[in-house]
Amino acid sequence: MKSTTASVLLAALSATTTFNAVQAVPVVDETYPYKGPAIPVGDWIDPTVNGNGKGYPRLVEPPAVQPKSENPTNNVNVISLAYLPRGINIHYQTPFGLGEPPKVKWGLHPHHLDRETVGYSHTYDRTPPCSLVTVITQCSQFFHEVQLHDLLPSTKYYYKITAANGTTESDVLSFTTSRPAGTPGEFNLVVMNDMGYTNAGGTFQQLQKATDEGTAFVWHGGDLSYADDWYDGILPCQSSWDVCSNGSNTELPGPIPDWYKKPLPEGETANQGGPQGGDMSVLYESNWDLWQQWLSNVTTKIPYMTLPGNHDAACAEFDGPGNVLTAYLNEDKPNSTAPVEGLTYYSCPPSQRNFTAYQHRFWNPGNETGGVGNFWYSFDYGLAHFIALDGETDYANSPEWPFARDLSGNETFPQENETEITDSGPFGYVDGSIYDNEAYEQYQWLKADLEKVDRSKTPWVIAMSHRPMYSSAYASYMTHVQNAWQDLLLEHEVDVYIGAHIHWYERLYPLTKEGVVDNSSIVDYNTYYTNPGKTLTHFVNGMAGNVESHSTLTDGQKQENITAFLDQVHYGLAKLTIYNETALGWQFVHGDDGSIGDYVYLLKKEGDRTPPPDTCF
Repeated sequence: MKSTTASVLLAALSATTTFNAVQAVPVVDETYPYKGPAIPVGDWIDPTVNGNGKGYPRLVEPPAVQPKSENPTNNVNVISLAYLPRGINIHYQTPFGLGEPPKVKWGLHPHHLDRETVGYSHTYDRTPPCSLVTVITQCSQFFHEVQLHDLLPSTKYYYKITAANGTTESDVLSFTTSRPAGTPGEFNLVVMNDMGYTNAGGTFQQLQKATDEGTAFVWHGGDLSYADDWYDGILPCQSSWDVCSNGSNTELPGPIPDWYKKPLPEGETANQGGPQGGDMSVLYESNWDLWQQWLSNVTTKIPYMTLPGNHDAACAEFDGPGNVLTAYLNEDKPNSTAPVEGLTYYSCPPSQRNFTAYQHRFWNPGNETGGVGNFWYSFDYGLAHFIALDGETDYANSPEWPFARDLSGNETFPQENETEITDSGPFGYVDGSIYDNEAYEQYQWLKADLEKVDRSKTPWVIAMSHRPMYSSAYASYMTHVQNAWQDLLLEHEVDVYIGAHIHWYERLYPLTKEGVVDNSSIVDYNTYYTNPGKTLTHFVNGMAGNVESHSTLTDGQKQENITAFLDQVHYGLAKLTIYNETALGWQFVHGDDGSIGDYVYLLKKEGDRTPPPDTCF
C-alpha cells in the first residue's frame, strides 16, 4: 500500500524541482510494485532464511542479553547508548513487541537502581519478519528508546533493562555521562568509518581495547554494517574489481588473507564476496542484526554515535557481470542474467529503501539539537564541539538524491525506470531549488549551529560526514561537498573535517578553500597550526575494514601534494585526543597489532606550541 505521507510529499515536487518548504519525513514510496523474490537471499545453493547447511555458512553472534530460557519467545538482542543533551539514550532491540512501553531501571549504585524511566517503541516491516527466523536471538524488528534526562555530568550510572513479553532482563550495565562544554581535561574518542565485518576483525579488537581503556565514545561516520553487500556471493568475479573470493585474480595492496583462497561450499562459484557470501550474511537484515550484536561489548558500555553512509541507504548499489541482481530483484529470476542493468528505487523490498533500517536501528540527537534524527546533529564534550553532517542526501547534487532529480520535461513524478536504487530523502525541508545549497534545512541548521558555538567553552570544533572534500583519489562528488559546507566551516573557523568513503587512511595538509596547501600552518611533518578561517585540516578515514577491501590508487593516479600520508594497506581506526584548549592529537591505529601508523598534532597559535608532556605517540 502506498504511503499516504509519501504521496503528499512527492506531490509537492514541481517541474522546476522546487520544494515549497514542505517538511520532509522518512517515507517509502510504493507507487510501482516490488517484483522481486518475497525474501531476497544471496545464495543460489541455499536460498532459505534459516540456512539448510548446503550453501554459505550462517554466522551466529551472541545477543546483548543471554536469555534464561533454552527456548525463548522474545529477547533483548542489541543494546546501544548515545548522548543526548544532559543525558543518555538507551536503545535496545527485540524480535517482537514488548506488550508495554520499554522500561529501564537505573541509579548511581549497581545494587540500588532506585529510578525507573519509561520510553517508546518503533518498528518497520523488515524482510523477512522475525516470525520467519528460527533463532530469535539473531533477529531484531522492534526498537525501543528510553531517555534518561538531567543526569549529573561526568558521572558513572548503572542501568538494567527490565523484562517484558518473554524477554530476560539484562545484567546491571553502566555508562559514564558526558563532560559539560568547557570542562577542561584530556579525553579521547574513537573515530571509525567504512567498517563492516569481513576485514574488520583487527579493527574490532582495537575498538574493544580502546573501550576497556576508557575512550569516551565512538563516532562512526557511515557505512556501518555493509548490509547491502548481502548479494556479493552471487556476483561473479570481474577483472575491473580486484576482490575475488576463491578466485585467481585477487590483487590487494597488502598480503592476501588466507580466506580468499579457501574452498567455497560445494556448488558456489568464485565471487566478489567473502567467507559468508555477503559481509556477514546472505540476507540484508541479518547483516544488520549480526553486526550490531557483534559490537555489543562496546555499545552497551559507551555511546556509539553514527552518521549515514552510502552503504546504509538501500538493499543494493550496483549490479555485477551479467546483471544477475537485475534479473533477481526485478524479475524474480535467481541464478539468471539480464541484458542490461535496470536497478531502480523499486528493485529493493519496500523495507530496504530510503535508509529505513538505519533510521530505526540507531538513535542520535538530531531532534534534540535542532537537526534531523540520525542524519545531522551536534553535541559538546569537554573542550570540543562535534558536528555530524549527512554527506549522502540533503544538499545540492548529493550522491543519493530525491525523486526531484529524476524528473524530466514537465513531469511531477518520475517514471519507474528514471529512478535510482539509492534514491533517498530529502530528510529535511528544501525551501527553493534542490540545486541551491542554501535552500536545504541541513545547510540552515549548520549555519545556526555554528553561530551558537561558544569558543570560550569549546575551542575545538570538529565536523564529519561520510564524504571527503579532498583526496588524492579525486571524485566529482567532492566538489559538491565543498560547495555545500566548506565556506560555512571556514567562516566559522572549524578546525578539522573528517570524511571517509574511500577505503584507505589519508592525512592531508591544512588546505585553503581553493584546495591549496597552507605551508604557513605546517610546523613539521607531524605538527600543524590551525589557521582560523583560512584552512581546514582534512582526514580520509575509511580504513576500518569490510568485504569490499582496500581502495588503491589506480593507473594514472598518484599521491598528490595535498596528501601528507597515505596508507593503502592497513586496516584500523583513528583515535582523536583533545589535550587542552590549544592541543589536539590524531592517531591512526593499525588493526592487526595496535601499532601507530601515523599521527599528527594540531596546535592553536595563541597557546603553548609544544605538545603536552608524556603525550608523544
